[in-house]
Amino acid sequence: MIGKFNLLTVITSALIWAGAASSAFAADPVYEALSSGKATGNFNLRYEDVSQDNTVKDASAFTLRTRLGYTTAELEGWSVSFELEDNRIVLGQGDYTVGPTGYNLGEYSVIADPEFTELDQAFVQYKKDKVTVKLGRQVIALDGQRFVGHVGWRQDRQTFDAATVIYAVNEKLKVQYSYLNQRNRIFGEAADLDSKDHLLNLNYKTHFGVVTAYSYLLEVDNATNNALDTYGMSFKGKTTAADTDDSTFVYAVEYARQSNASSNADFDADYLFAEIGVNLSSLTAKIAYEVLGSDDGKYAFATPLATLHKFNGWSDQFLGTPSQGLVDLIFTLSGKVGGGNWIAAYHDFSADKPTQNVDDLGSEINLQYVRPFAEHYTAAIKYASYSGESGRVDADKIWLWVGTKF
Repeated sequence: MIGKFNLLTVITSALIWAGAASSAFAADPVYEALSSGKATGNFNLRYEDVSQDNTVKDASAFTLRTRLGYTTAELEGWSVSFELEDNRIVLGQGDYTVGPTGYNLGEYSVIADPEFTELDQAFVQYKKDKVTVKLGRQVIALDGQRFVGHVGWRQDRQTFDAATVIYAVNEKLKVQYSYLNQRNRIFGEAADLDSKDHLLNLNYKTHFGVVTAYSYLLEVDNATNNALDTYGMSFKGKTTAADTDDSTFVYAVEYARQSNASSNADFDADYLFAEIGVNLSSLTAKIAYEVLGSDDGKYAFATPLATLHKFNGWSDQFLGTPSQGLVDLIFTLSGKVGGGNWIAAYHDFSADKPTQNVDDLGSEINLQYVRPFAEHYTAAIKYASYSGESGRVDADKIWLWVGTKF
């Protein structure tokens, strides 16, 4: 088993790499690798407003997220990357609650963007021929981020202290394995978790689409039995209509089985996703059906490492799956207008294992428009409106943001 490692390990490894390179090569290659690397920056200025029919006050946040990084050039396949991330409240607009950090606890609705400054990424990478190895704090995003993602929508994105090996067997087959010993979540350092997670992902490209098989074996390292094991397969692809080049059909299907072994009991639940769609010139229409199953109302399928905001509605009502499970029927339209991209979606929610009090789980409308401007900038507006049922409260959220990156 791979032992514990942390950022000190990464920094030490970087120093060993530099020392070894200095011994094996003349000074010029080392200097060239350090001085000719790439600097990166990402800035996101965002206003968020949350209104919910509950007992706490409506929330608003105006924040600026800054992300600055540097990656050295490769030297015999080796490189080192560092990235700092910071989020600040702007103009005193910080009327919101962040539970894990204790910020305005219980006073406002939640907006999960605390003020923080932290090391976002810091890893050593070796890349040679078909093999890539990463050691350290890193972003890991797999298969659309339904099971493993970076939660990049929030100002503090999720990263992992991990060892990752990627092997591109050939042009069609790729295998990736990661061992995680810390989950760096979206609340600064207030809710990071030590873990013993194994992520195995294989994808194979065919003429009709990509077949993916995965095994995600998760365990929070807290001296209790809490294994969460998920095994699944998916197939996603697209095809062009035979009689025209303007119409493209998209399709996807996925199934997974999850077991949750705790000190109290063992539970099992299923996951199902199916989607079909058509792209007609500048308009795309899709219909999708997703089920996060329930084990007789006692346990529901969970995806704790996912970019959850991307799924089941942008108002984030289902960041945790209800014990009765969740069925989400989704209708989506998207296209281009006025130099930007728009999307409109409707979600109809219900329980997988309904009870007398929990059956219809409400519905939601999502709208977004994103437009680049002045060559290097992007501006956007986004809206989510959730209508609750089965005791769930209504919620409306709106976002305005402008960003740039280099």
